[in-house]
Amino acid sequence: MFVYFWVALGGALGSVARFWMNGLVAEKFGATFPWGTLAVNVTGSFIIGILGALTIPEGRMDPQSRQLGTQFLMIGVCGGYTTFSSFSLQTLKLVQDREWLYAGGNILLSVGLCLVAVWLGYLLGTTCNSMKGN
Repeated sequence: MFVYFWVALGGALGSVARFWMNGLVAEKFGATFPWGTLAVNVTGSFIIGILGALTIPEGRMDPQSRQLGTQFLMIGVCGGYTTFSSFSLQTLKLVQDREWLYAGGNILLSVGLCLVAVWLGYLLGTTCNSMKGN
């Protein structure tokens, strides 16, 4: 049960960090292009890459630190900061394992399906908005 606490605390911290970073970047570079989201996704991918390397069994962390690094930092903080970091790490592992078809499929399906999903969700939300008084 304590694991859920660490994941939840990390997720809360990651979400606040995402909100802060997105606002900071948008303030400096404008909101015409989603620079804040791009910055969050890139920095989150970088951070989870470091953590992913440090937490492998051959890495520098002892088992207890590895568990905290995985649950609190990777799943919690990075997951709250951006799930794109998880996607990036998983795709990197597929590439490292020379699973080219799976890596390419993960990229195409993730981007394509997420764009379709956000479009469908937007349509549903727009439909709900138009039904105000009904």
